[in-house]
Amino acid sequence: MQVEWHDAMEEGVLSAPNREGLEARAFRLLSCEDDEWMQWLDDLDFWKLGWKPASSTDNEA
Repeated sequence: MQVEWHDAMEEGVLSAPNREGLEARAFRLLSCEDDEWMQWLDDLDFWKLGWKPASSTDNEA
C-alpha cells in the first residue's frame, strides 16, 4: 500500500500529511498486539483526517 500512497502523492491525489497519517496508522496496526489492534480499530479519532500519533512529550504533561 505504501507504494500506492507514494504514487498518489506524486500524482497530487494525496497530500504529504495525509500520506504520513496513513503510514502511521499502518505502522500502529501492523506492530500492535491483538487487544491493541481492536482498540485502534474502535478508536474513532484514529480514523479522523489529520490524526497523528501522540508524541512522548504529550504523555509526560
